[in-house]
Amino acid sequence: MRYSLLLPIFLLLSACSNDQGQRNPYLQEIGFRFEVNLNLPLYSPLTNPGNAVYIGAQGVGIRGVYVMNTGFAYRVFEASCPNHSPNACSTTDLNGQTAVCECEGYEYSLFTGQLFSPPNDGERYFNMLEYRATQSGNVVVLSN
Repeated sequence: MRYSLLLPIFLLLSACSNDQGQRNPYLQEIGFRFEVNLNLPLYSPLTNPGNAVYIGAQGVGIRGVYVMNTGFAYRVFEASCPNHSPNACSTTDLNGQTAVCECEGYEYSLFTGQLFSPPNDGERYFNMLEYRATQSGNVVVLSN
């Protein structure tokens, strides 16, 4: 009886992994909280699915953030390119539903944060750093 109970516990523990992925070495994770009022004209594009807005307010992310209405939820991504340290050209540009890095021309999806067409050179490339977004009525709270 005791052995039949130990076997499922052993299998459950051996199936667990301690791999938490590799943290992005280029971007530090900072804490912030910012409220986006969808009634304001500046943020009104976010009321329609498929639209994105850049928010470059002081203290919001490292180089600002992109807020994207995916139709199901709001997604928030760091505007600094995740594949090199922040510098003069590291703030990505909003181009429709993608963010483009000025330095290397890397393109990222604002629906998923994934890098389009990563170079096949054996190096590790990172996707965009995502922050939390919660909606309460016409206010979307961005935080980390």
